[in-house]
Amino acid sequence: MNDRGGAPRGGTQRTYGPLGTALVIIPTFNEAENIKPIVARVRAAVPDAHILVADDNSPDGTGKLADELVAEDDQVHVLHRKGKEGLGAAYIAGFRWGIERGYDVLVEMDADGSHQPEELPRLLTALKSADLVLGSRWVPGGRVVNWPTSRKFISRGGSIYSRVLLDMPIRDITGGFRAFRKETLESLGMDAVASQGYCFQVDLAWRAVKAGFHVVEVPITFVERVHGDSKMSRDIFVEALWRVTAWGLGHRANRLLGRRNR
Repeated sequence: MNDRGGAPRGGTQRTYGPLGTALVIIPTFNEAENIKPIVARVRAAVPDAHILVADDNSPDGTGKLADELVAEDDQVHVLHRKGKEGLGAAYIAGFRWGIERGYDVLVEMDADGSHQPEELPRLLTALKSADLVLGSRWVPGGRVVNWPTSRKFISRGGSIYSRVLLDMPIRDITGGFRAFRKETLESLGMDAVASQGYCFQVDLAWRAVKAGFHVVEVPITFVERVHGDSKMSRDIFVEALWRVTAWGLGHRANRLLGRRNR
């Protein structure tokens, strides 16, 4: 386990309450081949957790398959959304759904099997003494399976670029396997989160670090999807690049002006 977010808020040791019930949020768009197997694996790995499938009106019938799971298991739920609005919007809708219904822990996880449900207990264990836990590919013990070198370069390079520009002590800023305490999410100003692609992950992590939350990274094995198509696109990459650059330049300008005004 790697502490990457600095000391808990206030610089003093914080006492954390029990975790309570976790909600694993799985956004879907055309994941018909993956949704039933991944839900089954989550249920086996963390039997006490609930699952929310946030489906963006998938043309391939993923939402209908999720309804079948709901009918069979009262710990599985589905949120039918009007259409494809981006990863960030799907997660925020899922967070709000879970907070409104009293869940204490909100988990982000992909539907395609790239995030191993069997590693979820490790994230939840780490959350017992943290505000936010990130499943990390780029800390010691973390790894990526079946990715070409070019994809590793883009992902790791994006994390390094964001870490340097934003002064964040996190090695895997763009990863999407995460566990939040409810109180952490409620303090991050989700209404102001504008980024919709994978930059959404950078945005939330940066907000947590700036707010002084205790952020921990635990190593995971990320496995490239077997079924379906990756949601990564040129538009998502471009959005992440320009948003991180703008945030970083603004952050550095504010820091410089602050020094001048002392």
